[in-house]
Amino acid sequence: MDYAGRFAPSPSGPLHAGSVVAALASYLDARAAGGRWLVRMEDLDTPRNVEGADQLILQQMLALGFRWDGEVCYQSHRLAAYESAFLQLQAYGLVYPCGCTRKEIADSVLAIHGKFPHGERPYPGSCRAGLPAGRAAKSWRLRVDPVVVSFEDRWFGPQSQTVDKLVGDFVLRRADGLWAYQLAVVVDDAWQGVTHVVRGSDLLSSTARQILLGRMLGLPVLQYMHVPVLMDGQGRKLSKQNGAQAVQTDRPLVVLEQAWMALGFETFGADDLQTFFSGAIERWAGRFRETRLAPS
Repeated sequence: MDYAGRFAPSPSGPLHAGSVVAALASYLDARAAGGRWLVRMEDLDTPRNVEGADQLILQQMLALGFRWDGEVCYQSHRLAAYESAFLQLQAYGLVYPCGCTRKEIADSVLAIHGKFPHGERPYPGSCRAGLPAGRAAKSWRLRVDPVVVSFEDRWFGPQSQTVDKLVGDFVLRRADGLWAYQLAVVVDDAWQGVTHVVRGSDLLSSTARQILLGRMLGLPVLQYMHVPVLMDGQGRKLSKQNGAQAVQTDRPLVVLEQAWMALGFETFGADDLQTFFSGAIERWAGRFRETRLAPS
């Protein structure tokens, strides 16, 4: 199977330095393998979308020298596909309605564990056997049976997660009616023919549930690489929510070299974008030679 990678920004603001690190890693991995590199706008979370941010992101990417293959995919145009996948899971008896509020879930987790676990707050299964009397469905969850999901991350090595214990039954359709990220990303990766996912390590904990969901839908197995994320001065992930500034594309080579060094590489004296990308692709290929798909 031919290599296909993707970069999937959310149009909640312009690209910042952390976004460029993820974009550069996925771009280099695809080009080093002689593969396609796709762009997908993950614009499902409409309350967070900023008008015009999608076009600004694309302009920034072009100014930085990124060139993608095919048309840009917008998740907002793919709602019927998510509905179809949801109905497939529902026909298998794998989804159920949940009437819990966030506060009720937090209270239940606190009562069970005595404190909030680090990272995820696993859903305690309050509505698993059916909605309590007088309660209406707020969201829809995937029924997760006890299983350990293991995979090889191409950056961090062997990974495993007991999804039912660490995450619990997770949301596929949110209380506001929007499709959840976990469902949309799995459906879209399959539809676009993505074979390799390269993204920030902040999404590493999502990978096991996405693999599990893909199995339930009978979708191909992907390879994953999670690269380090940039942190701000307070030790938080550099993000739009934390006020990360837009990258200045008037000095594209400087921006790219900073992202390159953030990925653990040394500069090599590129004088222009063409020289930078050709040198970076060659060095990336030398470090990450394995691009085959994992067995199903």
